[in-house]
Amino acid sequence: MHVIINGKPEDISLGTTIQKLIEAKKLDPSRVVAELNRKIVPGDQFQETKLQEDDRLELLQFVGGG
Repeated sequence: MHVIINGKPEDISLGTTIQKLIEAKKLDPSRVVAELNRKIVPGDQFQETKLQEDDRLELLQFVGGG
């Protein structure tokens, strides 16, 4: 299945959730904000939100520093 993630085309498996994608990219879900097709997806919905063909997903990770 074809999706756009952070502006780059990627092929993922049918039925992939935002949670599974975040884990596959080795990101910490508690530090990630997801925007799917221009709408923010709350973190408590990552597990149930399945990606669809031609979805556009932006993942932003908060990084601490000083």
